[in-house]
Amino acid sequence: MPLFIRKFEKKSKEEFWHGVTHFRMFIKWCVCAVIIGALVGCIGTLFHYLIKMSAETFAMSDFRMVWLLPAVGIVIVAAYKYCGMDNDKGTNMILVSVRSEEKPPIFTAPLIFLSTVLTHLAGGSAGREGAAIQMGGGIGYQVGRLLRLDEKDQKLIIMCGMSAAFSALFGTPVTAAIFSMEVISVGAMYYSALVPSVISALVGYCIAVRMGVEKTFFKLEAIPAITIPSVVRVTVLAVLCGLLSIAFCIVMHGTGKLLKKAFPNKFVKILVCSVLLINLTYLVGSGAYNGAGMWLINDAVLGGHTVPQAFALKLLFTAITLGAGFRGGEIVPSFVVGATFGCLVAPVLGISGTFAAAVGMIAVFCGVTNCPITSMILSVEMFGPQGLIFFAVAVATSYMLSGYYGLYMGQKILYSKDKAEFINTSAH
Repeated sequence: MPLFIRKFEKKSKEEFWHGVTHFRMFIKWCVCAVIIGALVGCIGTLFHYLIKMSAETFAMSDFRMVWLLPAVGIVIVAAYKYCGMDNDKGTNMILVSVRSEEKPPIFTAPLIFLSTVLTHLAGGSAGREGAAIQMGGGIGYQVGRLLRLDEKDQKLIIMCGMSAAFSALFGTPVTAAIFSMEVISVGAMYYSALVPSVISALVGYCIAVRMGVEKTFFKLEAIPAITIPSVVRVTVLAVLCGLLSIAFCIVMHGTGKLLKKAFPNKFVKILVCSVLLINLTYLVGSGAYNGAGMWLINDAVLGGHTVPQAFALKLLFTAITLGAGFRGGEIVPSFVVGATFGCLVAPVLGISGTFAAAVGMIAVFCGVTNCPITSMILSVEMFGPQGLIFFAVAVATSYMLSGYYGLYMGQKILYSKDKAEFINTSAH
């Protein structure tokens, strides 16, 4: 047999078995993603309803439930201490676990689940997506251990869990899938997780919808025509939001460090902050800045209404709540800050208040997470595709001007935002 024919047969066999290996991996990850998506989707749906019930209970109490903050705080600190997670790094721990050998403890999911529900019940100012990332990542890792996946595959299944939980809570499956791949290391997407993340996010989303969870969607009415003046106005708004995102990160991190230094004892710290939050709530005279603050977003995005101090007060309440040791997330509060700020400056820029609120939400989200692709997709899933060009301009501007600040200290920024060079630094 001629030599070239033998080489051709050898190469054909190698390519065939290479294709078979890829197909087996595809089937494997489809199965794993469906398992994670179904499990995390069900738990995420339960989490959604408990958070909703907690928020409604707080609202019906005419914000008197805020008096539970000291007791809830003690329970949360004691629970983490008892379970050996006294120095838990929260969402940062999940992000680091994808890049390193550090693994989520077994109590990660149940603790963040219960502590976030209690935080919302007592009126702590926090979101839910940080809890979702920790819960999903923690569950994903434990399932990976049960399935006896190797170390590299466990990193992918952690991202599966993150995607499924985020998708179930927000009803944005594509955003959830991309976010889990983009947030770990800025400048490097974990494309190996694309298939499992997309499938787990879709399964989690379908389960949540099937169980009656409504997706987060706002219908925008006043989207301007694409002209040079309108693009310039949106760019100016994005510049302001980029600067605001820096302030958001500085206040969040700075408050946590200040409280930790002032009150080394975590029980004392959370008690002092609980009293401070109670006094702030009564000083404001309402529970407007407690909880996640979704109604503030509704007022800004759907009604074009806000008050001048809304964005600053929400940031203050959230920084104290999470800096004290209560549990939850920062992304929904960042939505509130962005929406209310955008609505506030809209008249000065000559933009519709509702549209400016939507742009502000996405721009601040991008600035604090350093996830531009996720942010653009989020704008489509949350507001529809009509204003995509404006959201893209806002995202690009905010991403570059927010510098190397970010909510998550465990996030690695691998490439410069303004030069084609590798820098490998952590967000700060």
